[in-house]
Amino acid sequence: MRQNPAYKNILVYLTHPQVDTWNFKSKHKAFLESHLPGARIQVYSNSKEFKDNLPEADAVLVWFFKEAWLANAPRLKLIATPAAGKDWIPWDPPKSLKLSFGGFHGQIISESIIGAMLYFVKAFPFSKKMQQNKKWARVKVSRKQKSLYGSRITILGFGKIGITLGKLLKPFGCSITGIKRKTIIAPDYFGEQDSILTFDELKFVLPKTDHFVCILPGGEETDEIIKSEHFKMLPKSAFLYNVGRGNTYKESDLVFALQSKEIAGAYLDVFGKEPLPESSDFWELDNVLIQPHISAASPQYLGLFVKELAKRIKGEVQWE
Repeated sequence: MRQNPAYKNILVYLTHPQVDTWNFKSKHKAFLESHLPGARIQVYSNSKEFKDNLPEADAVLVWFFKEAWLANAPRLKLIATPAAGKDWIPWDPPKSLKLSFGGFHGQIISESIIGAMLYFVKAFPFSKKMQQNKKWARVKVSRKQKSLYGSRITILGFGKIGITLGKLLKPFGCSITGIKRKTIIAPDYFGEQDSILTFDELKFVLPKTDHFVCILPGGEETDEIIKSEHFKMLPKSAFLYNVGRGNTYKESDLVFALQSKEIAGAYLDVFGKEPLPESSDFWELDNVLIQPHISAASPQYLGLFVKELAKRIKGEVQWE
């Protein structure tokens, strides 16, 4: 098997105090050792040991890496993180250093979004309420049920995750509109009903949208980019899904839209302040499904990361 001399010493500091599936384990180490022959994989559980051994590192696998640590890492050529965004590594690397983010999240996050869509359109909350009351409410439930078939999906932030989501929704009979800063070549699964538009054109598609999905990164460019008027443009039967970042709108605007029934409901995985304070109005809204920033949580998360990373290092797929 071909060796990878560029990254002989790989240091791993991937621990998460709350979500076990985001902790690097022995099976992940064994996978990298078997697929990157010649590489020495060293795993650390605390930042002090990790930083003490940085001088010998050719590559590191981390959740976060402070720019000041570079002074103690003269051999470092690669920083790889499973995270999709730059929240924890916000600085720009020097030309001699490659910074790699995870590109595998689409399947996992799409499962969360589609699950939330079915939760709403199949009237599962109402069915559960009837179940608790021991009511065989066939007529009432059937009147509330809808279908994803024929639904119009608008995806704000049509990157790798959004493209994957669109592909997984097509078998349900949905039409897809992707919103990007710049137009791109349409994915091969696109049909005549699908399109890619710029943000300036969002106002034209919102009135025809059944499910509005936000997958935007954080930062100044996306800060409150969605205004109260955007919620007003949506049909009253539309649902909002946010798995990007919580800075993309004023939460008070969304609360008003939900309370006043400007939109039918929302699945929210991200918030402006996390953990979401107990004082938040979102907790009290029956038409909101809340998750604690775990739309990408999966037992396969780090397994997918190390498989992707090994392929990148071996040159089988391109670096992001």
